[in-house]
Amino acid sequence: MSSSPTPTESAAPPASLAVWICFLAMCLGMFMAILDIQIVVTSLPAIAQALDIPENQMSWVQTAYLIAEVIAIPLTGLLTRALSLRGLFLIALSTFTAASTACAFATGFEGLVAARIVQGFAGGCLIPLVFSSVFLMFPKSSQGAATTIAGAMAVLAPTLGPTIGGYITETYSWMWLFLVNVGPGVLAVVMVAVLAPRERGGWGVLRRIDWIAVGCLAIGLTALEIALKEGPQQGWMTAPALPLAVIFLLASVGFLARSLRHGEPIVDLRLFGERNFAAASVISFLFGIGLFSTVYLMAMFLGLVRNHDPLAIGLVMLVTGVAQLIAAPAVVQLELRIDARLLTAAGLAIFSAGLAMSGWQTPATDYEEMFWPQVVRGIGIMLCLIPPTRLALGKLDTARVPDGSALFNLMRNLGGAIGIAMTDTILWQRAPHHADAFERKLMVGDAEAAKFVGLPLNLLPPSGAAPSAQDIALAQPLVKAAALTLATNEAWLMLAGVIAAGLLVLLSAQRVDSNRRW
Repeated sequence: MSSSPTPTESAAPPASLAVWICFLAMCLGMFMAILDIQIVVTSLPAIAQALDIPENQMSWVQTAYLIAEVIAIPLTGLLTRALSLRGLFLIALSTFTAASTACAFATGFEGLVAARIVQGFAGGCLIPLVFSSVFLMFPKSSQGAATTIAGAMAVLAPTLGPTIGGYITETYSWMWLFLVNVGPGVLAVVMVAVLAPRERGGWGVLRRIDWIAVGCLAIGLTALEIALKEGPQQGWMTAPALPLAVIFLLASVGFLARSLRHGEPIVDLRLFGERNFAAASVISFLFGIGLFSTVYLMAMFLGLVRNHDPLAIGLVMLVTGVAQLIAAPAVVQLELRIDARLLTAAGLAIFSAGLAMSGWQTPATDYEEMFWPQVVRGIGIMLCLIPPTRLALGKLDTARVPDGSALFNLMRNLGGAIGIAMTDTILWQRAPHHADAFERKLMVGDAEAAKFVGLPLNLLPPSGAAPSAQDIALAQPLVKAAALTLATNEAWLMLAGVIAAGLLVLLSAQRVDSNRRW
């Protein structure tokens, strides 16, 4: 493979100012869609209280969005072919903005969930559309910078979400968790409508949709999302997780069979026959496990162990976002000069190290102890996002980019859902074991256990003596927090191993030209 750009690539004019402004507007819309997930999840109790939603139904406000989003992502390539990039983006963002308004003025549980479904489906289209636009709207000379901007917006939103959500909840009404989307949404719609390149859609594609495959896809992904939500606490081998897992497998087989036989499948699964795309997609899946679980684990630890409110949690987690912003320009320059495989390997190693650094926390761990692990993870995250995106999409033909972007982003989101389920399983199944172990050690006067738990040594019972009821009442919350801390540490180390496994996957990728370009 040549180590220098072809004459055609070298002669390609740079992207115009109008294209850049249009792209930034698209990134703004995507940012709001991703941000919406996080600012809502941190404020679910406030929403539930305002609308009188039972505690056991509260999580459906979030689950409804995530199910609709994960169904929309793989359909984005098909819808792009039918409506064009510009047309689909305008429809999706307008719908997302309108649905956000409907969420804000919902008067009950059913209305809010219905609006969240619409909001989630529209928001799910925006992420792959933005990454497709990098390779459809820009010449190769501008794609590195555009990928960085899109990637930074995609990973900053989950990091900033808890801070913004906490601030809105404490300062304004819960309605502003949704109304905050309206202004940026309208602005982005206007800018894209005026500036985006106009293309003709292929409306005939919609008449040839394989609706059976669509049904299998929707049923399978819905079953998977609900199983991943219920499994950690209800048990994986019991209802509803086990029957839902069976439904997911059957629906997946049906979808694969229809897709491989249909002349115009919903998603071009043959893309996985491309070595670089397949390797990058698996890495995207593993990266999703680490990225989404990191945000979740930090919020759980800071909320349940350190007893911080949403705003305080967000301020601690802001370190990761700042590190990502600082690292982004350097990643762009490195990506111009170094093989994407090497940068991805560096990103996986650094991200894994940052995760492992958090695997030794105590119940007293807080901002200072979390600072450097977050810095390391922030750098690793940028390296894990930008080079693999180019590895996956950079060599695809223009016609295959929308499907490639949809599948690539779907893998990351599925990884996130599975990662949170894995993390939840560790937290809620391992914490009771650790609590029992701490109780046994404290009963025999173990000073090291008391020190870790935070129990004053003078409250330890003498050897063979039973503790008083008052001492038990004092120790129980401390033991619970200590047990959850150890379970959290195990989850951090598990995530570090998952990310490190991506290095083995990377061995199957082909070398990529490091000197601009492919």
